[in-house]
Formats: sequence, C-alpha cells, structure tokens
Amino acid sequence: MSLRRRRKALITAAAVLATAVATGGLVAALPASAAAGCRVSYSVASQWQGGFGANVSVTNLGDALNGWSLTWSFGAGQTVTQFWNATVTQSGSAVTAASVSYNGALATDASASFGFNGSWNNSSNPVPTNFALNGTSCTGSTTATSAAPTTTRAATTAPNTTRPPATTTRPPATTTRPPVTTSAPSGTPTGAWPTKTGDISLAGGTISVSGTYDGGMKRICCIGDGGQSESQDPVFELANGATIKNVIIGSPAGDGIHCLGTCTIQNVWWEDVGEDGATFLQTNGGTSYVIGGGARSATDKLFQHNGNGTVNISGFYAQNIGKLYRACGNCTNSYQRHVVVTNVLLDKASYVVGINTNWGDTATLSRIVLKNSSSAHICAEYKGVAKGSEPTYLKDGVNDAYCKFTMSDITYQ
Repeated sequence: MSLRRRRKALITAAAVLATAVATGGLVAALPASAAAGCRVSYSVASQWQGGFGANVSVTNLGDALNGWSLTWSFGAGQTVTQFWNATVTQSGSAVTAASVSYNGALATDASASFGFNGSWNNSSNPVPTNFALNGTSCTGSTTATSAAPTTTRAATTAPNTTRPPATTTRPPATTTRPPVTTSAPSGTPTGAWPTKTGDISLAGGTISVSGTYDGGMKRICCIGDGGQSESQDPVFELANGATIKNVIIGSPAGDGIHCLGTCTIQNVWWEDVGEDGATFLQTNGGTSYVIGGGARSATDKLFQHNGNGTVNISGFYAQNIGKLYRACGNCTNSYQRHVVVTNVLLDKASYVVGINTNWGDTATLSRIVLKNSSSAHICAEYKGVAKGSEPTYLKDGVNDAYCKFTMSDITYQ
C-alpha cells in the first residue's frame, strides 16, 4: 500500500471512531454503588469453671448476601471448642464463622444466629472485638462500595460535528475480596468432661420446663433405678418449643429427658444413661436439636425418636453406647422420621443410627469420628413393625435413598 493510501485509511478509521463516540454508540457506565454494613449481638449465655457458652446474631444492613463469613478477635485467649448453626475455625485469636447450607442467604435487614461453647482462663472473658461481615466492619451502619464499570451500547442519534475531548481516566475497579479461610475446621468434640458448679437434688421428682432452663452446669440427680426398666420417670419433661442447656445429669438418670414437642437440648451431659438419654415425642413434623454435650454408658440407645419430624444432633460426644440414635421400630404410631448427625465423636459405639426404611426414614451423616469402634454399624436399616413385635434388621446402608452419607464422611481412630 502506498503512503498516501495508508494515510487515507487511518484518517477514515479515526473519523468512524469519533462518530461512534459523538453519537453515543458506546457508553461507559459509571461504577454501580452497593451498600455494605452489619450489626452484631454477642452474649455469654452461661459460664462455668474453664468453659462458657455464647450466642451470636449478625444482621446484614447492606445488600442481600448469598453466603456470609463473620470474623472477630478474642482478647483473652478464649478458644472455641464446639459450635452450631455455623462452621467455626480459629487461628490464634482470630475466629471465622461461616454460613452453612441452610442459612447462607441473608437479605437486607435479615439476621443469622449461631452459637458455640468455648474455654477461657477463669479470670477474664471480654466481648470479642473487630467483628466484620464478609470483610466489612460491623459498625451498625452502612457504607457504599463501588463495583467495576461496565460498557453498554446506547441508541444512535444524529452525528454532531463537534468532537468531545477524549477521557483517558478510568474509574477504579474493586479488587477487594472477602477473606478466605484456609485453616482446617475446628470444634470437633474432644471427650473432655465438664466440671460441675454445684448440685441440685430431685427430691420433688421430674422437673417440667417451658421456655428455657439454664442449669449453669450444676449436677442434677437422681431418679429411677439406673437400669433399662421401662416406664421410668424422666429427670426433665420439656414442653413444645422448650430449651434445656448447661446441665449435668447424674446417675441414676431414669428416662433422661422427654420432649413432648420440638425441643432444644444444648450442652447437656449424662454421667450414666439409664433407660434412654432423651426421647423425642413431637408430632408436629418439626425439628428438635441436640447441640453439644455428651453422654456415657448407654447400654441400648441414647436418643429415642418416637414421634415424627427430624432430630438434629451436632457437636456431641458419647462413650460406651449401643446406638446414638434409634427411630422407633415398634411404637404405637408408625411415623416417618428423619435424623441429621454431624460433627460427633463416638468412643466404643456399636451403632451410629438405626432407621426404618419401610416407613421412609432417612439419616444424613457427616463428620462422624469413630474411636475404638471399628466394627460399628453406621446406618442400620430395619423393617419397622407393629407394637408388640420386634423390628427386622435388613442391612447397613451407605449412600442410598435412606442412608445419606459416603465413607468419606466417617473417620476411624
């Protein structure tokens, strides 16, 4: 191409570009403004020698989130030992609580709550500092953040012969990412047994609970004969929606805890399980929770599920037990029942769970640690029968329609 023709082509291209800019053919959008902010409520629910329980609620004041991570700093050497409704990791004084599958979506002004048990130095247990949600400090107000600019094509208008000055400065793109947690998950039960803070006698028989009963880690005893005889009275009887927490149940413990409806059993310890540790009688289809705590010496089953709905067990330790959980296989009413078990340590256990497949029961298991339990049945499938007969053992299920786990969810020690 001759020099004259090359100059002509360059002039033509420059004119086309100038026309596109002048007529609005390409428009660079200004960065979008997003709001970020949060508010945190932290409270120590109970405290005892060497340990404490805390509740945390975080409110998202900014734009909706799909997955969240709350970070904070301990100031007196506190350590998280068990947790629920979040996945908690710790490195030194820095702690991260991440959302789990069922509470990751957080709309504007919506809150998520979780809790944990921890250890402290018996001298000082101050409120943590430096709370931040997805990297944004929780000050109780919102701040605007900028997103990267976008380019769109606008409608074409008649050309203007006046050429506007070219803009060479671009708005900055946002490159800050939420912090990524790289440390291994913590909070697996250790088997450490709590120290009682006092004693309460059951001279008046079963304690009825509506609302919340916080025992402050006192040892409560005694009722029943300490054996497997049926129809023993429970230590506690919980009304629908009741919560019991921070209790050591002494031996003999009768029939443990009866939940008449859905209930929450948090940081409760059985020195020696009698007939059963807890019996779930709910018929409203809801979910009952066992959060933290531990038990020793359950000859048969620890948690008996006679009603319907779901029992969720997390952060629990048990030693010398028959079954951690059993969906009743010959009760008066043949309900469909479900159990979720996560983050438990079982030492010398014969079974993890037992369910009835002919009634549609399911068991969802994860982070199960079996110590001295190499031959334990993990998810025993039974055929449920009418009251007065004995259920039939069918097989041990793995990753099927009823036993929802794989062997990677099981760790042997």
